[in-house]
Amino acid sequence: MTDSESDSSAGHRRRARYRGTHPRRFEEKYKELAPDRYPELVAHVKQRGMTPAGQHVPILVEEVLAALMPAPGERGVDATLGYGGHTQHLLERLRPAGQLLALDADRIELPKTEARLRQAGVGADELIVKRTNFAGLRSILDELEWSDGVDFVFVDLGVSSMQIDDPARGFTFQCDGPLDMRMNPSRGLSAAEWLSRASISDLARVLAENADEPFAEFLARALDRQRGRLGTTGALAQAIRGALPERLGEEEIDRSVRRVFQALRIEVNDEFGVLELLLRALPECLRSGGRAAFLSFHSGEDRRVKKAFESGRKSGLYSSGNDEVVRASLAEQNANPRSRSAKLRWVRKA
Repeated sequence: MTDSESDSSAGHRRRARYRGTHPRRFEEKYKELAPDRYPELVAHVKQRGMTPAGQHVPILVEEVLAALMPAPGERGVDATLGYGGHTQHLLERLRPAGQLLALDADRIELPKTEARLRQAGVGADELIVKRTNFAGLRSILDELEWSDGVDFVFVDLGVSSMQIDDPARGFTFQCDGPLDMRMNPSRGLSAAEWLSRASISDLARVLAENADEPFAEFLARALDRQRGRLGTTGALAQAIRGALPERLGEEEIDRSVRRVFQALRIEVNDEFGVLELLLRALPECLRSGGRAAFLSFHSGEDRRVKKAFESGRKSGLYSSGNDEVVRASLAEQNANPRSRSAKLRWVRKA
């Protein structure tokens, strides 16, 4: 009798076992991917100052709440739902009778997050979820008949930890996977497809503008010579490392790899373009006295937010905001290293 037959006759199924002592597949590698089964392991990972695989620890939560001041009965927007960490805190402040609109373009992670929130008791009357990016926020508000705007808008820019951690999404070079990088894998060109079509000048521009890569022109020419052969994250990382001179040292070369990946992700998802569309529409989305808070993790993002907020304050659109950018405390940075590059800016509509 086989093991499966023996298990079946005993009335239960054997727990799935990992193949070998060091499984390679992401979904088999980390027990934190099943937090309901291994809650003690999730807590242990967090205590070590790490983010559990497949999860995202919300950053600057108290500072965000202080800037947005959500109150019971108000109407707000979480323009980047992600793992739902900030969303849960916002919902707690809006109860009772408040409503929150949550947006996210990620068709893979969005259903998981919504299901988790619904399972936790969040009703459809208090949380409205839409799969879209935030560029069209104004039209979405009109569709909901919220034409007079909302009391606050929160935006957490960049990518979430569960997207970065999963090699199948193509955001990371820590594990080999398809070179995709799209927030919505069903739309637009993947990073591999974009690389196969981009000219040397376009690639150099993207590396310089999106990531301040000092070797932009040099790397653009080197990657062009690999055109059509960069279909995985591992292949791209290897091509970058092989192109740069060894005298730079391993740390500097790794920084260039990170910058190239970042630049391509921003280009593939048109992150700067989408952000600028939202910043232009933002005043129309806020009620009088409405608040907006943006968390950024990239100098290009922060520069655009800062410029828009300063311009709005000078023109009288916004009555107040923070003059000095808000950063995570040393305690939070130690507990969650991914918070180190975070910058928070906020404004209040006049």
